[in-house]
Amino acid sequence: MKQRSGAARTAGSAGTAGSADTAGPPRPAGPPRLPRQIVVFGAVGVVNTATYFGPYLLFLHWIPYLGAHALAFLLSMIGSFFLHARFTYRIRPTWRKFLLFPLTNLTNFVITTAGVYVLVDVLHAGSRYAPLLASATAIPVTFLLSRKIML
Repeated sequence: MKQRSGAARTAGSAGTAGSADTAGPPRPAGPPRLPRQIVVFGAVGVVNTATYFGPYLLFLHWIPYLGAHALAFLLSMIGSFFLHARFTYRIRPTWRKFLLFPLTNLTNFVITTAGVYVLVDVLHAGSRYAPLLASATAIPVTFLLSRKIML
């Protein structure tokens, strides 16, 4: 019979990773290491970019580019939360974090929207690839803010 972790601690065990009362492989104490998070954040970002860009191109057939951008961004943000929770930060998704996560993406949204506007309306670049260029400036800021919210 397994002891509960609280009982194990009172019995003299420190409840360290890999002890008999924990399930699964031992995990290091504390949050995941920063270099791993950066790499996984980038990989999730590639997937998230595809989940944004596909709907963006689709929505361009029916609505103006800024509307297409906003709608595609909303859809990809929901997917981004779950991917980052599971793979980047290795945390259990909670309603609290789900509701706070858009705050991290608000900065991303403002930066990319301003970038898309400048690229399309000011610099007269094509609206098809403008979001990809604009998102490059938002990535570092989004990483730092999402890390703060998620951990």
